[in-house]
Amino acid sequence: MNIASQKRKENIAEYLLYMWQTEDLIRAHGLDLGKIKASIIENRGLTSEQEHEMAEWYDSLIEMMRHEQVDKSGHLQINKNTLGSLAWLHRKLLENPKFEEYRAEFYRTLPYIVELRSKEGANPPGEIETCFVALYGALMLRLQRKPMNSDTEAAIGQIARFIALLAKYFHLEEADKIEIE
Repeated sequence: MNIASQKRKENIAEYLLYMWQTEDLIRAHGLDLGKIKASIIENRGLTSEQEHEMAEWYDSLIEMMRHEQVDKSGHLQINKNTLGSLAWLHRKLLENPKFEEYRAEFYRTLPYIVELRSKEGANPPGEIETCFVALYGALMLRLQRKPMNSDTEAAIGQIARFIALLAKYFHLEEADKIEIE
């Protein structure tokens, strides 16, 4: 099972962040499968079958990115759909009085969301997308070993707790272990 499939199965939030990072990695390699093979796939101790499977996966993503015209920026429709599913679930959880824990976590996170959305200009993304943009930005800072101030760390911590709870409910709902509506 490839990393994306495993993350999709275990944690939808990590999966979406991983897929956003994969889109950026593909762009950084100029949508060139040869470059991706040389720097990402080869020399990882994989079997030739695993390398082939991974190359096919990257190649399919490259083709989707070209077809959907997200080769410079934006997200693949499959990732937009995942985000849309999370946003739908978020609305349903807020509407349902039996999910008070979720609602409370959301309201603890809302000031950070409002602050972030106010910086987005005329058409800010939705609440859930705003949270993912913040988490992805924090991930990129960590990967670059750039520091965050304590206020930003606190905001990211709260957003991460909220999104982790949403991801938990996503997997419970997907497994038919909770009734949302």
